[in-house]
Amino acid sequence: MNGPQTGSRAAGQWRPAARLTVLLDEDDKWRHTPLYHEVVRRARDAGLAGASVWRGIEGYGASSHVHTTRFLDVADHLPLMLVLVDEPERLRAFVEQNAELLESVNVTLAPVELWQEGER
Repeated sequence: MNGPQTGSRAAGQWRPAARLTVLLDEDDKWRHTPLYHEVVRRARDAGLAGASVWRGIEGYGASSHVHTTRFLDVADHLPLMLVLVDEPERLRAFVEQNAELLESVNVTLAPVELWQEGER
């Protein structure tokens, strides 16, 4: 049997971490490249634990202009949510080092717990 055994030590543990959330529009650009793509690339290059981009159906950000999928089934300029996870200090440093990318978007930092399996 390959599953966990009763009385055995846990295969992982929870550790304190943080979630950096960036709210932007899918048409935001950085030097002719989608802004979300550039942020994810830089996060990977910085060695952050993880990054994901989520496409929304309605929302607004710094511009206060509502973007939605409801008008004529034509969806453009939709909101995106980019989520990065790592230690708070590493995320703060990432934002400071990449401030030019994040000038016109909303950025938040919140504490979370990260499940870590085995040694990392």
